[in-house]
Amino acid sequence: MPDTKPVDVVLVDDHRMFRSGVRAEIGDAVNIVGEAPDVDSAVALIRQTRPAVVLLDVHLPGGNGHGGVDVLHGCHGLETEDKQPVRFLALSVSDSAEDVIAVIRAGARGYVTKTISAADLTRAIRRVADGDAVFSPRLAGFVLDAFGASAGEIA
Repeated sequence: MPDTKPVDVVLVDDHRMFRSGVRAEIGDAVNIVGEAPDVDSAVALIRQTRPAVVLLDVHLPGGNGHGGVDVLHGCHGLETEDKQPVRFLALSVSDSAEDVIAVIRAGARGYVTKTISAADLTRAIRRVADGDAVFSPRLAGFVLDAFGASAGEIA
């Protein structure tokens, strides 16, 4: 029987109205253990709660001015109580290759845009919690292109 325990999630976005909407849409399917509007409070909250998944906006105030990347750096190596890594799923309005690549290089396990449905977001959270990577096909292409180019030719 599959594990049906709700996934502990921290929601990080600088727009309170957006956080409220996400909570209303998926709050019955996951366990939202906290919310943060900026880099510094996000890092403190994630370190305190150690959720399975952090839904992370890419553009946030605070930190060193690099938004979600600063949060990822500030939480590097954190584990949940079950000794699993705290995993990050970027949830952003931006679908630019630069934003996608920056957060993936910093350690996010996936990237979805804010046009995602509640059902798809819930599935993406569960998959990231299980260790999978999650991207829309277009965004996955950015990642493959970037990492393929940096790897060079394989002989």
